[in-house]
Amino acid sequence: MTRRHGHKFHATPTNREWPDGNVIKFPSKKEAREYDRCLVEQNTGHLLFFLRQVPFHLPGGITYRLDFMKFWADGTVTMVDAKGVRTPAYIKVKKQVEALYPVEIIEV
Repeated sequence: MTRRHGHKFHATPTNREWPDGNVIKFPSKKEAREYDRCLVEQNTGHLLFFLRQVPFHLPGGITYRLDFMKFWADGTVTMVDAKGVRTPAYIKVKKQVEALYPVEIIEV
């Protein structure tokens, strides 16, 4: 009998289904909830559109993937990362992204 191990930070993979039947898989409930929030904000008209899993290329061949980039009707752009556990590695990479690119990453 093999023992199934969960995510090391106890994140629960979560799916969202589109009306056409396509399924989006999220690594955590928190990220899925942020996606839901984006859809609500978009339906109100305040949020024009959003992008998921936006890559930021860093020195050394490292790629940081931002969970959501939100483009608001007032012209602002918000960078959002659905974060459950702030590991030292994440903190380091986040600081590096913010130093190399003109962005501020908001954690939810």
